[in-house]
Amino acid sequence: MTVPDMPADAAFQDHGDGTRHLRRPGESFLRWQGRRLTNTRTFASLDHESETSQMKRVLTVWDLSAMGIGAIIGTGIFVLTGIVAHEKAGPAVVISFVIASIVAGLAALSYAEMACLVPIAGSAYTYTYATCGELMAWIIGWDLILEYLVGAATVSVGFSHYLGAFFEDAFGYTANPKLMEAPFSYVKDTFATTQTWFSVPSFVIVLLLTAILCRGVKSSARVNNVLVVVKVVVILVFIFGAASSVDKKNFDPFVPPATETFGHFGPSGVLRGATVVFFAFIGFDAISTAAQEARNPQRDLPIGIGFSLVFCTILYLATSVVMLGVVNYKDIAGDNISDAPFKVVTAKTNQKWLSIFCEVGILAGLVSVMLVLLLGQPRIFFSMAVDGLFPQFATKLHPKYKTPVITTALSGFLVATAGGLLPVSLLADLTSVGTLFAFFLVHCSVLILRWREPHRERRFKVPLGPVLPILGALTCVGLIAVDSVSAIIRLIIWLAIGLVVYFAYGRRHSRLNNPEKYATPDHMTVVNEGQSNHANVEIKQGEQQLYGAQPGQEHKV
Repeated sequence: MTVPDMPADAAFQDHGDGTRHLRRPGESFLRWQGRRLTNTRTFASLDHESETSQMKRVLTVWDLSAMGIGAIIGTGIFVLTGIVAHEKAGPAVVISFVIASIVAGLAALSYAEMACLVPIAGSAYTYTYATCGELMAWIIGWDLILEYLVGAATVSVGFSHYLGAFFEDAFGYTANPKLMEAPFSYVKDTFATTQTWFSVPSFVIVLLLTAILCRGVKSSARVNNVLVVVKVVVILVFIFGAASSVDKKNFDPFVPPATETFGHFGPSGVLRGATVVFFAFIGFDAISTAAQEARNPQRDLPIGIGFSLVFCTILYLATSVVMLGVVNYKDIAGDNISDAPFKVVTAKTNQKWLSIFCEVGILAGLVSVMLVLLLGQPRIFFSMAVDGLFPQFATKLHPKYKTPVITTALSGFLVATAGGLLPVSLLADLTSVGTLFAFFLVHCSVLILRWREPHRERRFKVPLGPVLPILGALTCVGLIAVDSVSAIIRLIIWLAIGLVVYFAYGRRHSRLNNPEKYATPDHMTVVNEGQSNHANVEIKQGEQQLYGAQPGQEHKV
């Protein structure tokens, strides 16, 4: 894909250094610079990018749905349920899941509408670029980089832990802990060294998945489909296998009375529990990063997002009912809080095979989560590089498989290294606030386009006008407000680093705000297909340009 030449006209001002910029006559320097930060991508450029994409459109609606299920269902379904029940909500953790599913559902509705309007890779980054401007788009893009990288690394640490447990339970083999755990610990905001060397399983599994992803999105989707089937079957077997051990007495009281410590049990405990289990629903947004590889993105993306969220919600509710029916909420957590709920429940059923079987499902679930997150991350890099905000090597596609192979390999190496060296307690603490921030901006994007583009065709539209997007945005703000201060501080530090990168590189190379740098096709090639002349589009004088606007116009949608 190439971006058309910008015509020489009065909209450009010569700055005496051989460059010309879209600066209005008489416009002050500060006002011009401020306007550059809020310039937005036009829908003409977004549609052109979608139509001329050379990524292979091979993903069906079932592939997209499986991606959502693969990203959402991890260890949380077995672990988080018991922890929240034991510490905050009791059997009423079911209500916590309902509340969290409503919050996630509001975000899913907004994602579905934006996926119809902007069916290209980039997820919340691209949606924000089309509505809030370049600076805010960069901020959320930088935030998504953290979400996907850290999220995948966190899951890889959990994979190593459960792999060791599986070998011990199934074969009686105890792996060397020095090769199974990270060499650092993180407790109470303090780093410390451990007696271990490196988490080899975390490192190896990420590299294997990276190799699969480099070979094409369709083959990756097939692997994910198999993993999703395995873990769904395991969850169903767990539900029906443990259902015979349910004791109704364990549901009394359903909402335990509040203790003297605020937030433990009672109605407030149920609400605080909802803020925790909400993160069990994170992952459906990864579907939108594969928009340019979906066969019919405007129809299939909303279906995939909606179906995966509803399906996972049903599984979460059924699992929580069975777990809290088998074991009383007071007894469901043990010494090792990371896997105690799962261990306690399966031990109560006196079915050792069920414990081993569930460990297989957990491993499959963790692998599928990593696969989807590792698929989404390079496509964020790709979209930002297409806009000039990242170096152009990130736009290179594999000549055969049409995957962003360089960024896929780079992302995989970073995730593998982080998973092998860093503790899960540090990694997990970095993901929550950033995800809510992305959800908040997607809600805002829906509201902005409802006002700015009211007549644009929408294959899917969030019902009740602006009510649900506003409600969704407010719930995101509320959940951010109750998150830990340390997590918010780390996010601010990460975004501050991102702003330095933007002003040092992205702002200087932006296609939208530096059209003079892309005045020849050689400099405007986006993908590794320099021979593709059909992607060159001639813009007649007077027609809307793909990047930017006609002289005297805003670069707005």
